[in-house]
Amino acid sequence: MEQFYVIKGGIPLVGEVEIGGAKNAALAILAAAIMADETVTIENLPNVRDINVLLDAMREIGVKVDRLDAHTVKINGSMIQELCVEYEFIKKIRASYYLLGALLGKYNHAEVALPGGCDIGSRPIDLHLKGFRALGADVKIQYGLIVAHAERLAGTHIYLDKVSVGATINIMMAASMAEGKTIIENAAKEPHVVDVANFLNRMGANIRGAGTDVIRIVGVRKLHATEYSIIPDQIEAGTFMFAAAATKGDVTVKNVIPKHLEATSAKLIEIGCEVEEFDDAVRVVSSKPMRHTQVTTLAYPGFPTDMQPQMSVLLGIAQGTSTVTESIFENRFRYVDELTRMGASIKVESSIAIINGISNYMGARVSAPDLRAGAALVIAGLAADGVTVVDNIYYIERGYEDFEKKLSELGAQIEKVSSEKEIQKFTLKVG
Repeated sequence: MEQFYVIKGGIPLVGEVEIGGAKNAALAILAAAIMADETVTIENLPNVRDINVLLDAMREIGVKVDRLDAHTVKINGSMIQELCVEYEFIKKIRASYYLLGALLGKYNHAEVALPGGCDIGSRPIDLHLKGFRALGADVKIQYGLIVAHAERLAGTHIYLDKVSVGATINIMMAASMAEGKTIIENAAKEPHVVDVANFLNRMGANIRGAGTDVIRIVGVRKLHATEYSIIPDQIEAGTFMFAAAATKGDVTVKNVIPKHLEATSAKLIEIGCEVEEFDDAVRVVSSKPMRHTQVTTLAYPGFPTDMQPQMSVLLGIAQGTSTVTESIFENRFRYVDELTRMGASIKVESSIAIINGISNYMGARVSAPDLRAGAALVIAGLAADGVTVVDNIYYIERGYEDFEKKLSELGAQIEKVSSEKEIQKFTLKVG
């Protein structure tokens, strides 16, 4: 059954919101957990669609998955019978490729369906395959599967032609059980790369340098049980920070690592918001007119591509002309047509969006083209005059847990509905 968000905008968000575990870290950590034959406990797991699809796929190949509660899971990979992951839903999530690195590292063989996920542009996996080949695996694509096999994996020196979070993590997993020493140069430095390395080390791996552009790994023969809590989700945190800014609100975002949010906080300050940092929280106050600025997405610690649509929504109602340059994914501006329905004045030329600020958005019916753009359209709806309906919210639910509930607790008038009748009922109720 299709569901929608229906939003009455124009209400400042005020209060506190608790941020969950990082989806992008959790997906890789769940895959890495199957590399041990002992039981691994993972806490602070976000209860979102992508996580649940991956857990189901892991069950399909024989992994024992015990969900203790919505945010805690026990994983035991000692009973894996199948090294081919063809679970029909796995094609829908990009992070399915992490099972390649995990299974190849543990068993020297893996077959995983080619990954899907959001259509935000070309995200080739050639760097992943290059890394596996350098470690000694024979890799080919056949019948829609990536098939990797090695007689033995041996440590080596790998230079990534381009910074890639997925390739860095995948190679790191496979290399952690290869023979000898592996060096990954031009490695990604994102917080979830560090989180996965810390998790593997807690299971007995020997990984040094995560968070820098050179990672050194000494392979070990086996990994063991551990308990681990996933880092907070910096993109969920940033989304609520921007929602506060767009609605002229005052929101304290709790359970975060402020260091991970520096690029986001810096842009908010630049456009005229107040940002106050605490040990594990960030408060955003938006009381003045927002100013224009220039933004370019970059690998961490630069401005995250996953916050680009949300940033564009803010700049759409800021004074003056702003530019947003997308340097990572070429299809990341597909939400612009939807935002234009709400009155935005945005022109896209190649990888640059030129945004002329307007005084306010107007409520409209829009469709989420992907996960982050969907969240951005919800922010636009929260800031708009009138009622906004957002379709295709299954994209948003891939990465945000209880999104409408958390927004409601901050004062937003938002409901998840499943029929045109319910939309009409909400519209009459809010006047």
